[in-house]
Amino acid sequence: MINKEVEDHLEAVADIVDGSTILVGGFGPPGQPVELINALLENGARELVIVNNNAGAGGSAILKLFSAGRVRKVICSYPKAIDSTVFDELYLAGKIELELVPQGNLAERIRAAGAGIGGFYTRTGYGTELAEGKETRLIDGKHYVLEQPIHADFALIKALTADPWGNLVYRKTARNFGPVMATAANVTIAEVTNVVPLGGLDPEIIVTPSIYVDRFIRTRAAAERTAADERAQA
Repeated sequence: MINKEVEDHLEAVADIVDGSTILVGGFGPPGQPVELINALLENGARELVIVNNNAGAGGSAILKLFSAGRVRKVICSYPKAIDSTVFDELYLAGKIELELVPQGNLAERIRAAGAGIGGFYTRTGYGTELAEGKETRLIDGKHYVLEQPIHADFALIKALTADPWGNLVYRKTARNFGPVMATAANVTIAEVTNVVPLGGLDPEIIVTPSIYVDRFIRTRAAAERTAADERAQA
């Protein structure tokens, strides 16, 4: 039987190399795959391009990547936050690049990559600095900007529950960018809280089908609970 669970966190991210473009799920802390990010930090890959809604706001994991000098460029919607100064300092010092993307455009650019769409026209950003250098078009009397899809080498996402094949369901708003990111990367790695036997997920509630998931890990706390349960039953 296919089983995509990987027990070792470092093994889960072992093929991420220097220069990789990585989609990282999360809207601040909700949905952020903290343990996978920490494993990536330990992995040592450098010159990374990180695509995330924020530039480290609300969580320390991504900030550690920035502080360690592992990130060459970040593509995000909200680079500025009260509780996040690491990115600001690096950006002002010219040590990290920023591509600012309106949030709806960010989600759609990722979705377009997963859906095989070569680009799309949107009114968002027209007439602003965000549209400089981009193709524009007049459609039905309104101006639109052409936006390109965001493809990635890897996606690191967080889900609530997986089955051995890697079918995923999420916890409420922690879903956020996870489903679209899973479709837009060459390799998708998930961090999950629960693992159920094959057939333990109602097909009607599966959000991310296993075809999009290459491997997954349980959070360490979940793995410890499972091991404790197994010892108690022995």
